[in-house]
Amino acid sequence: MHSTNRLITTTKSFVKQELKHAEGGHDWFHTERVYKNALLIAKNEQVDILVVSLAALLHDIADSKFYDGDETIGPKKAETFLSNNNADHKIIEHVTQIIAHMSFKNSLDDTIFTSKEMEVVQDADRLDAIGAIGIARCFNYGGFKDRPLYNPDIKPNLSMTKAEYKNSDAPTINHFYEKLLLLKDQMNTKTGKRIALERHNYMKGFLEQFYAEWDGKK
Repeated sequence: MHSTNRLITTTKSFVKQELKHAEGGHDWFHTERVYKNALLIAKNEQVDILVVSLAALLHDIADSKFYDGDETIGPKKAETFLSNNNADHKIIEHVTQIIAHMSFKNSLDDTIFTSKEMEVVQDADRLDAIGAIGIARCFNYGGFKDRPLYNPDIKPNLSMTKAEYKNSDAPTINHFYEKLLLLKDQMNTKTGKRIALERHNYMKGFLEQFYAEWDGKK
């Protein structure tokens, strides 16, 4: 148990360093929230808590959208870090598979890997994409990419391929319809579904207010 605690502590320090200059929606605080969400969800699931913890902590150390779309860097970095810290081979394999397959854009492809641990971490990550924090992260990233807030003439694309999703430069509001409002029905666990419903409804209220203000009705 002592070595497990040490590995978690070392992993936290590593991730903080890796994400020191990250965009505000994908920084250490995002990772910390996902980690806490994952531990909360895992309480009601039969899972390997070490795998869940490590995958949650390492899931965004090299998000592909900040690396020219390269999806191999994150899993490789995680594998190297865990190997250097003498983690068990099976744990390394499981964690890197979770990191490689858990993102929303990969759900647009045929998923070739799943596990209960991945479902927990995936739910934890998706919870941070919705609700009040999800709204804040969405607009923070839109600003980071210099996207317009909203353009009524550009309609959301509700049947995007993975490639279209990765290359989209649509207004930030469109992202609610292309991803965020879809997440409630993609949650895997009971705890995830319960929390997601409340956050989903909060986003719907925000959008109603947004359009009313945009149209000069409020």
